Amino acid sequence: MREVMKFLFPLAALALAACASIAPSIEKPEFDLSGRLAARYGDESFSANLAWRHARNADEMLITSALGAGIARIAREGDTIVLTTAEPREYRAADAEELTEQVLGFRVPLAGLAEWVRGRPSTESPATAEYAADGRLLSLQQGGWNIEFVQYEGKLPSRLRLAYPGIELRLAISEWK
Repeated sequence: MREVMKFLFPLAALALAACASIAPSIEKPEFDLSGRLAARYGDESFSANLAWRHARNADEMLITSALGAGIARIAREGDTIVLTTAEPREYRAADAEELTEQVLGFRVPLAGLAEWVRGRPSTESPATAEYAADGRLLSLQQGGWNIEFVQYEGKLPSRLRLAYPGIELRLAISEWK
């Protein structure tokens, strides 16, 4: 019983902390996706499940272990980013990349990623892009990131590889809503 409580407590704490911190009011999300995230940074590597709801002015990204235990919740409302960990600890910043690198050890490019997962460059910064004959984005360099669009399902990317100095992220999207 004690072992079960050790497992459930962090998950419950994360859920409670998520409710207490900013809760994005995502009434009309532009997208809702789920999939897997793998990160390699320095000598470390990490893989997790990902659930992400995005709207123009808000985001909520949940990163969980393979068993469903909460690892982190990233919430954005306007210019405020709140990252809540399983302990629970809450961290705030205006920049998601710096915040996730400080707390998780690797950068999550939340602003650009919202466009990249839809197979297009972000309007936030200049980009160099390579397109296939059918108009699909093959690769992109933007904001210090190199993005490779590995696979598409229909018009949307289903597998992406993102590289930033010292960091490699792989995203496999399994479901769009």
